[in-house]
This record gives sequence, structure tokens and C-alpha cells, in this order.
Amino acid sequence: MKTLEQWFKEYAVSHQNPKNKAIHYICVPAIFFSIVGLLMSIPSNFISNTLSLNAPIIENWAAVVLIFVLIFYIRLSVSMAIKIALFSAICLIANYYISQFVPLWIFSIGLFIIAWIGQFYGHNIEGKKPSFLKDLQFLLIGPAWVVENIFSKK
Repeated sequence: MKTLEQWFKEYAVSHQNPKNKAIHYICVPAIFFSIVGLLMSIPSNFISNTLSLNAPIIENWAAVVLIFVLIFYIRLSVSMAIKIALFSAICLIANYYISQFVPLWIFSIGLFIIAWIGQFYGHNIEGKKPSFLKDLQFLLIGPAWVVENIFSKK
């Protein structure tokens, strides 16, 4: 199994251009956020009835999927898993509040499409294919790479 640093090194190969990096710093979290919103939009009666917590922020498919996502990160780095867990919690809470004003699935699809257009534009600038075309696990490395690059500058 690759270490987080090995993943970052490989991911960085196609993310050297400053404009592409800047685009990724915006679009990768937006894509993550929109996916959480889309997952929260899936009816979750089974989860609500099973847990009976009356806590819609965690009684949804996004929370279930995020548990498995966090397991992926824990295997790579506990500290990164904590950072991603905090970001995930923010996504869950923000998406819940957005859902009070607009249909969450529509908002999430719009954000998802716009963010992916940005991603592909950034890779066009870079002149390199997105990493996930080589290995789908890079779809989970991207958010960690953004967290690492934005918040770990010395």
C-alpha cells in the first residue's frame, strides 16, 4: 500500500502549474461538497428508522459513505483523517442548511458540473490529464492534497 506522501508525490506530477493548483484549491473542495450534498439528497428512511436519532445531519447516506471515506484516510494518516473529518462535518452541516432554502440535489448538481468544468480547464492549462484517469483512488487523494497544500504551508 502506498503512503500518503507517495500518493501526494504522484498526484503533484500533474499539478505543477500555479493556475491549475489555484483552480484545484477551489474546485476539489467544491466537488467534495457537492457529492456530500448529492448523497444527502438520497431518501434515507432506512437510516433514519434504524438509528432513530432525529439528527438529519448524520442520518443520511452522505454520513454513511463518509465513514468509509474516513477509513480510507485513516489507513494513510490519522492526522489527515481528522482534517478530512472536520471538513466532512462542515460539508454535512452546510449542506443541511442549504437544503432548508433550495432543493439540495439541484444545487449540488450545479456546483458539481461547474467545479468539474473548472477542473478540466485547469488540466487543459497544465497540459496533463487528471490523475484519476490513471487510478480512481486519486479522487480521494485530491481533497487530502488540497488540505495539505493549503493548511500545511510553512
